[in-house]
Amino acid sequence: MNLNNKTVLLTGASRGIGTYIAKTLAEEGAKIIGVARSEDGLNETKAEVEKDGGTFESLPFNINRINDLSTLVDEAKALKGSIDILVNNAGIECYSEYQDYSADDVSDVLNINLHAPMELTRLLLPEMLENGGHIVTIASLAGKKGVAYNTPYSASKAGLIMWTDGMRQELRGSRVGISVICPGYISDAGMFHDGHLDPPAMLGSSKPQAVADAVVKAIKNNSAEIIVNSGPIKPLLALGQISPRLGDSVVRIFGVSKVSKKRINE
Repeated sequence: MNLNNKTVLLTGASRGIGTYIAKTLAEEGAKIIGVARSEDGLNETKAEVEKDGGTFESLPFNINRINDLSTLVDEAKALKGSIDILVNNAGIECYSEYQDYSADDVSDVLNINLHAPMELTRLLLPEMLENGGHIVTIASLAGKKGVAYNTPYSASKAGLIMWTDGMRQELRGSRVGISVICPGYISDAGMFHDGHLDPPAMLGSSKPQAVADAVVKAIKNNSAEIIVNSGPIKPLLALGQISPRLGDSVVRIFGVSKVSKKRINE
C-alpha cells in the first residue's frame, strides 16, 4: 500500500511511541487522525507533525468507553472521510502481584489493550473490505512469553497476537491487510522508558523509531508479524514453546521477572 494521502486513525497518539508513529506515517504522506485522552498531548504531537509539513487532526477520546467507539469512528470520518488505515497503538500496563489487582485494574487493561482494537476493527472493517485498507496492532513480546507481575498486560497482548493471526486467515483474498508488531523493551519513549529502569542486559532495548519504522514496513509489505528487539529473542521464544519451564528459567536468568517486580513500587 502506498501511504500517500491515506487517512490513518492512530490511537495512543498523544505521547511516547505514538508520537514517533504519527511523525513517521506523516513523512510518508499519510493524513493522521490522532486519538488519545489527553488533548494537550495530542496538540503537542500535532505541532511535531505539522512542523515537518505533515497533516494531523486531534480527536480526544477515551477508548476505554467501548460502547461509545462507534461515536469515535463517526467523528473520525467527519474529519477526513473514510479511514484507510487503523493503527491500534494505545495501551496501558499495571504492575502488581496478581491477587492485589482490583477488578477495575484488570478490566481497564483488557479493554484498552485488547477489546478496543477489536471493536474499532469491527466498526471500520465493512468499509475497508469495500475500499481496501490495513490494520496494524502494536502488541508486545509480553504476548509471546508471559511476564510475571504484569500478567493482565501479557494476556491482553497475547490476545492481540492470536486475534490478528485468526483475522489474517479470515481476510486472506480480501482487500484488507492486517499486521501485528511485537516490540520488546523500548528506550527513550513509551511505558517501559517511563519506569526509569534499565532493561535486562542480555535482552537490551530498541529505539522507538524502530517501532514506527516497523509500522510503515508492515503496511507497505502487508507483513504478518514484525518483532522489534535487539537481543536474541526468536530462538528464546522457540525454546519457550518447546519447554515452557525451561523458558521460565531463561526469563529468570535474564532478569525479566526481577525488573518487573521492581516496577510494582514505581
